[in-house]
Amino acid sequence: MKTRRGAPLWVTGATRFAGMPSAQARIGLVLFAVFLIACLSAIASPGPRPSVDGEVASTSVAADGPPPGQTDLLLYETIVAGIRGGSPYYAVAAETQRMGHYPLKPFFAVRLPTLAVIQAALPAILVNLLLLVLCIGTILAWVARLRPETTGILPLGAAGLLVVAGLYVNLDQSFVVFHEVWAGPLIALSLALRRPGHWLPAVAFGLSAMLIRETALLYVAIMAVFAWVEGERRETLGWLAAIGVFAVVLAAHAHAVSLISGPLDRVSQGWTGLEGFGFYVRLATISSGLDILPQWLASLVLGTALFGWLAWRDAVATRALVVFAAYAALISLFARSDNFYWALMTTPVLLVGLVFAVDGLRDMIAAARDTRRITVTRVIR
Repeated sequence: MKTRRGAPLWVTGATRFAGMPSAQARIGLVLFAVFLIACLSAIASPGPRPSVDGEVASTSVAADGPPPGQTDLLLYETIVAGIRGGSPYYAVAAETQRMGHYPLKPFFAVRLPTLAVIQAALPAILVNLLLLVLCIGTILAWVARLRPETTGILPLGAAGLLVVAGLYVNLDQSFVVFHEVWAGPLIALSLALRRPGHWLPAVAFGLSAMLIRETALLYVAIMAVFAWVEGERRETLGWLAAIGVFAVVLAAHAHAVSLISGPLDRVSQGWTGLEGFGFYVRLATISSGLDILPQWLASLVLGTALFGWLAWRDAVATRALVVFAAYAALISLFARSDNFYWALMTTPVLLVGLVFAVDGLRDMIAAARDTRRITVTRVIR
């Protein structure tokens, strides 16, 4: 027996839990509670804060330690300054990473040149303005995407503020040289713009994210799989074409790095952190506006946001949830305790799920409390 759906609170459409059988709803509430407990494991998980005295803690430096004052932020700023001074990207990147005791092997220890070259070619004020425009565009795109889904100004305004909270680090212009600060909003913008039969802008922004940060490949691959499963053949080819372009660029990058690295250059210590799910939750909270909350409360809010994405009955919600899960698995298994910036790939819109958690949790609780019974009376004539 299914329960009836209550009146809409924040969202116009029915959530995935509307009309759920009471037995399933009770199981769902138990699983939700277990999931929140899992999120609380972030309290005991390691993870640096995004900044210390205005700088980011060094993340990829060899085991013998960096020179005094060396940080990733300084590394990227020095590379951009070197290119502005007339040096080729790979030459200045190799020299700077050697001086900072950074590895040059394997090749992806050296970032793709896209962001540094663009930043070196533009005035700093224009670079900051471009990042601000990207963030504002992401906010507006998601507000437009959510407008038909919400019941009024209050939930729509809350959704916009939640995107702002997700862009907490991205809006800090001191992090403008970080690749994930750009790739994360590009992924969020791509996700917001994708529609059935209207996928070209989404593919273009997905490709842009990959050309800035290689780990955006995970997002593009997920979108390609969804398009293929849903029978969107032209869209599937579009995503595959983007992956093809990226593969060519990555191969050229690998070749270029091989030309400037030698047998004495440092090798990365690898990415086998195995820090667990709590580590992902911790990184996601300190990489968003949740950083202002105590870790236990931030963990519960983040878990509820993910529940909200599950409650939203929409194709974009399914895609987003799979993307979040994929990056959570990537971080839980491979990120080291100093790789906080990996979470920036998903934080821009992660908190939007709170908008849908309101109706979703109401529907699940209502279904679990439903004690109606059907009585069959036999009439004898």
